[in-house]
Amino acid sequence: MRAVMTAREEAYTAALQAAMTHAQRWLASMPDRPIPPRRTADELAKAFGELPDRPVDPAAAVDLLAEVVDDGLMAMPSGRFFGWVIGGTLPAALAADWLVSAWDQNAGMRTPTPGVVAAEESAARWLLDLLDLPSGSAVGFVTGATMANFSCLAAAREQVLADVGWDVNKRGLTGAPPVTVLVGAERHTTIDVALRYLGLGEPTVVPADDQGRILVDALERRLSTGPAIVCLQAGNLHSGAFDPFAEAITAAHRHGAWVHIDGAFGLWAGASPTHRHLVAGYSDADSWGSDAHKTLNVPFDCGIAIVARPAPLRRAFGIEADYLVPDAAGDPLDRVPEMSRRARGVPVWAALHSLGRTGLAGLVDGLVAAARAIAAGVAAIEGVEVLNDVVFTQVCFAVGDDERTGAVMNHLLAEGVTWMSGSRWAGRRIIRVSVSNWSTDEHDVELSVAAVRRAVEATGPA
Repeated sequence: MRAVMTAREEAYTAALQAAMTHAQRWLASMPDRPIPPRRTADELAKAFGELPDRPVDPAAAVDLLAEVVDDGLMAMPSGRFFGWVIGGTLPAALAADWLVSAWDQNAGMRTPTPGVVAAEESAARWLLDLLDLPSGSAVGFVTGATMANFSCLAAAREQVLADVGWDVNKRGLTGAPPVTVLVGAERHTTIDVALRYLGLGEPTVVPADDQGRILVDALERRLSTGPAIVCLQAGNLHSGAFDPFAEAITAAHRHGAWVHIDGAFGLWAGASPTHRHLVAGYSDADSWGSDAHKTLNVPFDCGIAIVARPAPLRRAFGIEADYLVPDAAGDPLDRVPEMSRRARGVPVWAALHSLGRTGLAGLVDGLVAAARAIAAGVAAIEGVEVLNDVVFTQVCFAVGDDERTGAVMNHLLAEGVTWMSGSRWAGRRIIRVSVSNWSTDEHDVELSVAAVRRAVEATGPA
């Protein structure tokens, strides 16, 4: 006999209360919890056991999930987590994300789900205002910077080929005029991935300076006639540096190229009066991509694709089908690669509404201040060399040669007080700090610098 399931309130109560208890316990553990996970994925897979033959109480299922997964969780929400470029989650954004799951709305169409779409449209309007980007731009909420870059570059591909009389939607890429894509030598790999997805092949690489900023003279020499896209960067992965937007965009537009800016974490400098100079001139570009789950601190997953002219984005992704309910104003599915998706723009609305204009600026400024404090702290340790100009939220340092730097890195990760990513930059093995969490405070900075000091002392000469 099959189990009888209904959607009455009591069917959810115990499971949701269990989830709330486990979530609060997890968040409360952040101040003292070691950063690394305690068990491997293979070990945890065994702990989950076999699929039950019979239905299990929903609350019991939630309890088992939380108990087993706990040992495999990395404390990414901690104020001492500086790995990769991963933010925490603002309280309002986290709560809004829970509501998004409870509401269970497919946010692809405007007419059937006006509540969440209106929230996303409000968030989009606020973003353009806060970042001083063209007010008529199309905004799509995608999974992250990879798909934000993909979406924007899909619009770019459509437009630059249309400009030379080639309809890529009807004719495909076979036989199309070649599209030249120019990128800085230190662009993020997601640009290359997006180009691969779009069938545009490998880009033309333009030299960069010692902080990773594209050299405009070299860019201009490589620009020529024909369909072209120029990809610039707001926030270098290692140095945090910003390309010279005003000069580079002027040069690109002089040759008829589309300009896209990858601003996964650095685009948010535009929301801070103190750091807005870093993005001077960027509003003249044609498209911009960012991650809201980095600097803005909303939950995974949420990226933002912004295109100044909505038409090429709609031509790239617009869908017509008899069973859909199109809205004359346009639908969210016309701006992103997905027809079905959660309303991931709703936590963006909650984050922006809870912060307000000054709060968002303060969030950005606080992250930069923490990065500079960490840079100053580690630079005072004998043997540590900070390698980048700390202009935003990134810090890169080395400790002697590659072998010593690697040993310090391994000691840091094994101790678990803080998490800093290893990488290579400027021909050297480095330790990279990405300050992205709203909750990082002076105490977190002190604990993290002290951990670096212990690692340096533990790996140094006896």
